[in-house]
Amino acid sequence: MMEHALASVMMDTRPNTSVRVEEIVAGLNRPQKTIEPKYFYDAHGSELFEAITELPEYYLTRTEMRLLQTHMSEIAALLGKQVCVIEYGAGSSKKIRLLMDGLSPWAYVPIDISRDFLLASAADLANDYPALEIFPVCADLSLPLQLPEPVAERPALGFYPGSSIGNFEPSAARAFLQSVAHTLGNGNHLLIGVDRKKPQHLLEAAYNDAAGVTAQFNLNALAHINATHDANFDMDAFQHKAVYNHELGCIQMFLESQARQTILLGGAEISFSEGELIHTENSFKYEAEEFLALAGECGFQAAGHWQDANEYFSLFLLQAEMRATE
Repeated sequence: MMEHALASVMMDTRPNTSVRVEEIVAGLNRPQKTIEPKYFYDAHGSELFEAITELPEYYLTRTEMRLLQTHMSEIAALLGKQVCVIEYGAGSSKKIRLLMDGLSPWAYVPIDISRDFLLASAADLANDYPALEIFPVCADLSLPLQLPEPVAERPALGFYPGSSIGNFEPSAARAFLQSVAHTLGNGNHLLIGVDRKKPQHLLEAAYNDAAGVTAQFNLNALAHINATHDANFDMDAFQHKAVYNHELGCIQMFLESQARQTILLGGAEISFSEGELIHTENSFKYEAEEFLALAGECGFQAAGHWQDANEYFSLFLLQAEMRATE
Protein backbone atom coordinates (compact mmCIF):
# COMPACT_ATOMS: atom_id res chain seq x y z
CA MET A 1 0.00 0.00 0.00
CA MET A 2 1.63 3.23 -1.17
CA GLU A 3 1.54 6.53 0.71
CA HIS A 4 -1.08 8.05 -1.61
CA ALA A 5 -3.34 5.04 -0.98
CA LEU A 6 -2.97 5.50 2.77
CA ALA A 7 -3.78 9.19 2.38
CA SER A 8 -6.97 8.27 0.54
CA VAL A 9 -8.22 6.15 3.46
CA MET A 10 -6.91 8.40 6.22
CA MET A 11 -9.41 9.89 8.65
CA ASP A 12 -8.27 13.50 9.08
CA THR A 13 -9.93 15.41 11.92
CA ARG A 14 -7.76 18.42 11.03
CA PRO A 15 -6.36 18.96 14.54
CA ASN A 16 -5.19 22.45 15.35
CA THR A 17 -1.38 22.33 15.44
CA SER A 18 -0.77 26.08 15.25
CA VAL A 19 0.30 27.99 18.33
CA ARG A 20 0.19 31.76 18.39
CA VAL A 21 3.29 33.48 19.65
CA GLU A 22 1.06 35.22 22.19
CA GLU A 23 0.45 31.88 23.87
CA ILE A 24 4.18 31.26 24.29
CA VAL A 25 4.66 34.79 25.64
CA ALA A 26 1.82 34.21 28.12
CA GLY A 27 3.54 31.04 29.38
CA LEU A 28 6.81 32.90 29.88
CA ASN A 29 5.06 35.70 31.77
CA ARG A 30 3.58 33.39 34.41
CA PRO A 31 5.07 33.43 37.95
CA GLN A 32 6.53 30.02 37.03
CA LYS A 33 7.73 30.51 33.47
CA THR A 34 6.57 27.64 31.24
CA ILE A 35 7.20 26.32 27.74
CA GLU A 36 5.07 23.43 26.50
CA PRO A 37 7.01 20.17 25.89
CA LYS A 38 5.76 19.90 22.31
CA TYR A 39 8.48 22.42 21.41
CA PHE A 40 11.10 19.71 21.96
CA TYR A 41 9.93 18.08 18.75
CA ASP A 42 11.10 19.51 15.49
CA ALA A 43 13.14 17.23 13.19
CA HIS A 44 16.29 17.67 15.30
CA GLY A 45 14.39 17.16 18.54
CA SER A 46 12.93 13.89 17.27
CA GLU A 47 16.44 12.70 16.39
CA LEU A 48 17.65 13.64 19.86
CA PHE A 49 14.82 11.74 21.52
CA GLU A 50 15.65 8.61 19.51
CA ALA A 51 19.25 8.99 20.74
CA ILE A 52 18.00 9.30 24.33
CA THR A 53 16.25 5.94 24.09
CA GLU A 54 19.62 4.29 23.36
CA LEU A 55 21.46 5.83 26.33
CA PRO A 56 22.71 3.49 29.10
CA GLU A 57 20.95 5.59 31.77
CA TYR A 58 17.58 5.50 29.95
CA TYR A 59 16.19 2.13 31.03
CA LEU A 60 12.59 2.72 29.88
CA THR A 61 12.76 1.71 26.21
CA ARG A 62 14.92 -1.40 26.54
CA THR A 63 12.99 -2.58 29.62
CA GLU A 64 9.64 -2.22 27.86
CA MET A 65 11.01 -3.97 24.76
CA ARG A 66 12.15 -6.93 26.86
CA LEU A 67 8.75 -7.16 28.55
CA LEU A 68 6.99 -7.14 25.19
CA GLN A 69 9.34 -9.77 23.75
CA THR A 70 9.11 -12.02 26.81
CA HIS A 71 5.35 -11.87 27.34
CA MET A 72 3.90 -11.47 23.83
CA SER A 73 2.60 -15.05 23.73
CA GLU A 74 0.81 -14.50 27.05
CA ILE A 75 -0.70 -11.27 25.75
CA ALA A 76 -1.90 -13.05 22.61
CA ALA A 77 -3.46 -15.83 24.70
CA LEU A 78 -5.28 -13.32 26.92
CA LEU A 79 -6.69 -11.51 23.89
CA GLY A 80 -7.83 -14.82 22.48
CA LYS A 81 -8.79 -13.53 19.02
CA GLN A 82 -7.49 -11.63 16.07
CA VAL A 83 -7.69 -7.92 16.78
CA CYS A 84 -7.26 -4.55 15.21
CA VAL A 85 -4.31 -2.73 16.83
CA ILE A 86 -4.92 0.95 17.55
CA GLU A 87 -1.69 2.81 18.36
CA TYR A 88 -1.99 6.08 20.22
CA GLY A 89 0.88 8.08 18.73
CA ALA A 90 2.57 6.65 15.64
CA GLY A 91 5.73 5.99 17.60
CA SER A 92 8.41 3.31 17.87
CA SER A 93 8.50 1.11 14.79
CA LYS A 94 10.36 -1.58 16.77
CA LYS A 95 7.58 -1.90 19.33
CA ILE A 96 4.69 -1.95 16.87
CA ARG A 97 6.50 -4.59 14.81
CA LEU A 98 6.65 -6.80 17.90
CA LEU A 99 2.86 -6.60 18.05
CA MET A 100 2.50 -7.23 14.32
CA ASP A 101 4.64 -10.37 14.55
CA GLY A 102 3.25 -11.61 17.86
CA LEU A 103 -0.46 -10.92 17.37
CA SER A 104 -0.92 -11.02 13.56
CA PRO A 105 -3.66 -8.35 13.65
CA TRP A 106 -5.93 -7.96 10.63
CA ALA A 107 -5.80 -4.16 10.79
CA TYR A 108 -3.76 -1.30 12.23
CA VAL A 109 -4.98 2.19 13.16
CA PRO A 110 -2.10 4.60 13.90
CA ILE A 111 -3.25 7.86 15.49
CA ASP A 112 -1.03 10.94 15.47
CA ILE A 113 -1.38 14.71 15.31
CA SER A 114 1.35 15.08 12.64
CA ARG A 115 -0.13 14.21 9.24
CA ASP A 116 3.21 13.86 7.43
CA PHE A 117 4.81 11.74 10.16
CA LEU A 118 1.66 9.60 10.39
CA LEU A 119 1.62 8.82 6.66
CA ALA A 120 5.36 8.15 6.50
CA SER A 121 5.37 5.71 9.42
CA ALA A 122 2.20 3.98 8.17
CA ALA A 123 3.69 3.61 4.68
CA ASP A 124 6.84 2.00 6.11
CA LEU A 125 4.74 -0.54 7.97
CA ALA A 126 2.55 -1.19 4.91
CA ASN A 127 5.65 -2.06 2.87
CA ASP A 128 6.70 -4.69 5.42
CA TYR A 129 3.20 -6.11 6.09
CA PRO A 130 1.40 -5.98 2.73
CA ALA A 131 -1.59 -8.05 3.96
CA LEU A 132 -2.24 -5.65 6.85
CA GLU A 133 -5.11 -3.21 6.42
CA ILE A 134 -4.06 0.24 7.64
CA PHE A 135 -6.40 3.11 8.51
CA PRO A 136 -4.41 6.19 9.63
CA VAL A 137 -6.16 8.75 11.80
CA CYS A 138 -4.81 12.31 12.06
CA ALA A 139 -6.12 13.58 15.39
CA ASP A 140 -5.27 15.18 18.72
CA LEU A 141 -4.93 12.31 21.22
CA SER A 142 -6.27 14.47 24.04
CA LEU A 143 -9.68 14.85 22.36
CA PRO A 144 -12.54 12.30 22.03
CA LEU A 145 -12.20 10.11 18.96
CA GLN A 146 -14.36 7.86 16.81
CA LEU A 147 -12.65 4.95 15.04
CA PRO A 148 -12.83 4.50 11.25
CA GLU A 149 -15.96 2.63 10.22
CA PRO A 150 -14.19 -0.56 9.00
CA VAL A 151 -12.78 -1.22 12.49
CA ALA A 152 -15.62 0.12 14.64
CA GLU A 153 -17.40 -2.55 16.70
CA ARG A 154 -14.59 -5.06 16.00
CA PRO A 155 -12.25 -6.65 18.59
CA ALA A 156 -9.53 -4.08 19.30
CA LEU A 157 -6.30 -3.62 21.22
CA GLY A 158 -5.22 -0.10 22.06
CA PHE A 159 -1.44 0.35 22.33
CA TYR A 160 0.17 3.21 24.26
CA PRO A 161 3.84 2.37 24.99
CA GLY A 162 6.79 4.31 26.32
CA SER A 163 5.22 5.50 29.57
CA SER A 164 3.81 8.45 27.62
CA ILE A 165 0.90 8.47 30.07
CA GLY A 166 3.37 9.98 32.57
CA ASN A 167 3.59 13.18 30.55
CA PHE A 168 -0.05 13.97 31.36
CA GLU A 169 -0.94 15.78 34.56
CA PRO A 170 -3.02 13.37 36.70
CA SER A 171 -6.33 15.03 35.79
CA ALA A 172 -5.42 14.95 32.10
CA ALA A 173 -4.28 11.32 32.40
CA ARG A 174 -7.70 10.47 33.83
CA ALA A 175 -9.49 12.26 30.99
CA PHE A 176 -7.28 10.54 28.40
CA LEU A 177 -7.90 7.04 29.79
CA GLN A 178 -11.64 7.70 29.98
CA SER A 179 -11.59 8.78 26.34
CA VAL A 180 -9.63 5.64 25.35
CA ALA A 181 -12.11 3.40 27.19
CA HIS A 182 -14.94 5.10 25.31
CA THR A 183 -13.17 4.76 21.94
CA LEU A 184 -12.22 1.10 22.39
CA GLY A 185 -15.60 0.05 23.78
CA ASN A 186 -16.80 -2.61 26.16
CA GLY A 187 -14.63 -5.74 26.39
CA ASN A 188 -11.73 -4.40 24.33
CA HIS A 189 -8.19 -4.01 25.65
CA LEU A 190 -5.42 -1.46 26.16
CA LEU A 191 -1.74 -2.43 26.37
CA ILE A 192 0.11 0.38 28.14
CA GLY A 193 3.62 0.92 29.50
CA VAL A 194 4.05 2.77 32.81
CA ASP A 195 7.26 3.95 34.47
CA ARG A 196 7.44 3.06 38.15
CA LYS A 197 8.51 5.07 41.17
CA LYS A 198 12.04 4.14 42.20
CA PRO A 199 15.10 5.58 44.02
CA GLN A 200 15.68 9.25 43.23
CA HIS A 201 19.23 8.75 41.94
CA LEU A 202 18.03 6.29 39.28
CA LEU A 203 15.24 8.58 38.10
CA GLU A 204 17.41 11.67 37.96
CA ALA A 205 20.22 9.81 36.16
CA ALA A 206 17.80 8.85 33.39
CA TYR A 207 17.09 12.55 32.75
CA ASN A 208 20.64 13.85 33.37
CA ASP A 209 22.67 11.50 31.19
CA ALA A 210 26.45 11.74 31.17
CA ALA A 211 26.58 12.40 27.43
CA GLY A 212 24.29 15.44 27.79
CA VAL A 213 21.81 14.30 25.15
CA THR A 214 18.78 15.03 27.35
CA ALA A 215 20.18 18.50 28.00
CA GLN A 216 20.40 19.09 24.24
CA PHE A 217 16.84 17.82 23.87
CA ASN A 218 15.57 20.20 26.55
CA LEU A 219 17.45 23.17 25.08
CA ASN A 220 16.08 22.32 21.64
CA ALA A 221 12.76 23.81 22.76
CA LEU A 222 14.43 27.22 22.73
CA ALA A 223 16.08 26.58 19.36
CA HIS A 224 12.74 25.52 17.93
CA ILE A 225 11.04 28.70 19.18
CA ASN A 226 13.92 30.79 17.81
CA ALA A 227 13.42 29.22 14.40
CA THR A 228 9.64 29.41 14.25
CA HIS A 229 8.54 32.36 16.37
CA ASP A 230 11.06 35.18 15.85
CA ALA A 231 12.87 34.79 19.18
CA ASN A 232 16.50 35.32 20.18
CA PHE A 233 17.15 32.87 23.03
CA ASP A 234 20.89 32.48 23.65
CA MET A 235 21.37 28.72 24.01
CA ASP A 236 24.54 29.18 26.08
CA ALA A 237 22.67 31.33 28.60
CA PHE A 238 20.40 28.48 29.78
CA GLN A 239 21.21 25.18 31.44
CA HIS A 240 19.25 21.92 31.61
CA LYS A 241 17.98 20.87 35.03
CA ALA A 242 15.96 17.73 35.92
CA VAL A 243 14.95 16.86 39.49
CA TYR A 244 12.56 14.41 41.11
CA ASN A 245 9.66 15.99 42.98
CA HIS A 246 8.74 13.52 45.74
CA GLU A 247 5.50 15.31 46.63
CA LEU A 248 4.16 15.18 43.07
CA GLY A 249 5.78 11.85 42.20
CA CYS A 250 7.33 13.12 38.99
CA ILE A 251 10.53 14.19 37.31
CA GLN A 252 10.40 17.89 36.50
CA MET A 253 12.52 19.36 33.72
CA PHE A 254 13.57 22.99 33.64
CA LEU A 255 15.84 25.38 31.77
CA GLU A 256 17.76 27.59 34.21
CA SER A 257 18.84 31.10 33.24
CA GLN A 258 22.56 31.52 33.85
CA ALA A 259 22.46 35.32 34.09
CA ARG A 260 20.14 38.31 34.16
CA GLN A 261 18.94 38.70 30.61
CA THR A 262 16.12 39.86 28.39
CA ILE A 263 15.00 38.01 25.28
CA LEU A 264 12.76 39.14 22.43
CA LEU A 265 9.88 36.95 21.35
CA GLY A 266 7.49 38.10 18.65
CA GLY A 267 8.07 41.73 19.59
CA ALA A 268 7.64 41.14 23.34
CA GLU A 269 10.46 41.46 25.89
CA ILE A 270 10.81 38.66 28.47
CA SER A 271 13.16 39.30 31.42
CA PHE A 272 14.98 36.60 33.40
CA SER A 273 16.86 36.83 36.65
CA GLU A 274 19.94 34.68 37.27
CA GLY A 275 18.81 31.22 38.38
CA GLU A 276 15.22 31.71 37.18
CA LEU A 277 13.63 28.54 35.80
CA ILE A 278 11.51 27.75 32.74
CA HIS A 279 9.43 24.63 33.40
CA THR A 280 9.38 22.43 30.28
CA GLU A 281 8.02 19.01 31.28
CA ASN A 282 6.66 16.77 34.02
CA SER A 283 7.06 12.99 33.85
CA PHE A 284 4.85 11.27 36.42
CA LYS A 285 5.77 7.87 37.89
CA TYR A 286 3.28 5.39 39.31
CA GLU A 287 3.38 2.46 41.66
CA ALA A 288 1.47 -0.46 40.15
CA GLU A 289 -1.37 -0.10 42.64
CA GLU A 290 -1.63 3.65 41.98
CA PHE A 291 -1.94 3.17 38.24
CA LEU A 292 -4.46 0.34 38.51
CA ALA A 293 -6.59 2.51 40.79
CA LEU A 294 -6.45 5.34 38.24
CA ALA A 295 -7.34 2.94 35.40
CA GLY A 296 -10.22 1.57 37.45
CA GLU A 297 -11.67 5.06 37.84
CA CYS A 298 -11.59 5.39 34.06
CA GLY A 299 -13.52 2.26 33.11
CA PHE A 300 -10.75 -0.33 32.93
CA GLN A 301 -10.01 -3.49 34.88
CA ALA A 302 -6.68 -5.35 35.00
CA ALA A 303 -6.34 -8.29 32.60
CA GLY A 304 -2.56 -8.73 32.86
CA HIS A 305 0.47 -7.12 34.51
CA TRP A 306 4.17 -7.74 33.84
CA GLN A 307 7.20 -6.04 35.37
CA ASP A 308 10.97 -6.43 35.19
CA ALA A 309 12.96 -8.04 37.98
CA ASN A 310 13.96 -4.62 39.35
CA GLU A 311 10.35 -3.38 39.28
CA TYR A 312 11.46 -0.33 37.30
CA PHE A 313 8.70 -0.54 34.67
CA SER A 314 5.24 -2.09 34.30
CA LEU A 315 3.37 -3.33 31.26
CA PHE A 316 -0.40 -3.52 31.83
CA LEU A 317 -3.10 -5.18 29.77
CA LEU A 318 -6.37 -3.46 30.68
CA GLN A 319 -9.91 -4.33 29.62
CA ALA A 320 -12.66 -1.76 29.17
CA GLU A 321 -15.52 -2.63 31.53
CA MET A 322 -18.27 -0.56 29.96
CA ARG A 323 -19.03 1.56 26.95
CA ALA A 324 -19.39 5.20 27.90
CA THR A 325 -22.48 6.96 26.62
CA GLU A 326 -22.39 10.05 24.49
